[in-house]
Amino acid sequence: MHALVTGGAGFIGSNFVHWALEEDRYDAITTVDALTYAGTTANLEGVLEDDRHEFVEADIRDADAMADLVADADIVFNFAAESHVDRSIEDASDFVATNVDGTRVLLDAAAEHGVERFVQISTDEVYGEILEGTFSEDDPLTPRNPYSATKASADLLVQSYYETHDLPVVITRSSNNFGPRQHAEKLIPKFITRSLAGEELPVYGDGSNVREWTYVVDNCRGIDLAAREGDPGEVYNVGASAERTNLEVTEAILEATGGSEDQITFVEDRPGHDQRYALDTSKLEALGWEPTWTFEEGLEKTVENLR
Repeated sequence: MHALVTGGAGFIGSNFVHWALEEDRYDAITTVDALTYAGTTANLEGVLEDDRHEFVEADIRDADAMADLVADADIVFNFAAESHVDRSIEDASDFVATNVDGTRVLLDAAAEHGVERFVQISTDEVYGEILEGTFSEDDPLTPRNPYSATKASADLLVQSYYETHDLPVVITRSSNNFGPRQHAEKLIPKFITRSLAGEELPVYGDGSNVREWTYVVDNCRGIDLAAREGDPGEVYNVGASAERTNLEVTEAILEATGGSEDQITFVEDRPGHDQRYALDTSKLEALGWEPTWTFEEGLEKTVENLR
């Protein structure tokens, strides 16, 4: 089976490519990435020379390029996305262009060439915040920032192609990921790097916002399982039930890096900051999935990679 992985030089996409090749999950993988600030071929070091792997620099909004690439693929994994909430608040234009219209370009190509499966990689942020309990896949989408709104829009577009074009799609929505190759603007790598340098760690608000954390390799496993065993037209949540407040994450990073709590500073909260996310993953668990990394194990490995 030939897999096309868009956004494959970014954080989760590159980890998926590495994992899939190590596990020999696909006969061939073509990775495509526009190599924006968040994507780099350095993330593909070690697989660029693999005979089963090909890298193509292209933008998912380029209809001609995507048509050629999708035509040779059996399965498409769409990891390509603008993904930083703060950036989306400052300027949402790139988020709409890539996350929505780029997904539309890929869907058109997939429908035209009859791929066996189109897998949309989404996020728990499309559900909005939940103060108690967990989100299931049937809950309404109530995004609260421009980034999550564009991801929710893309999810709805993907589902519409299943209904109107009979395109066999699957959507995965994961909790916050962390691990190797994550861009330094994200919370965990940013705070690890700053802690090791003895710098301040700026925590939004009072640090009480809760996120559920999943080590990226576990997300890759969940995505692959949903792609292979999931039913067309369905959504699958991927999470590890590792809830931590942002302050608890910060304190864990300081402990793992030998930093001091004196480095913590509290800064003005960002607009529309969701208080809590949490996912019900029983639907994916019914397919045989369970996380294999604890938060502490994943954090230790991440610190080791950044030292």
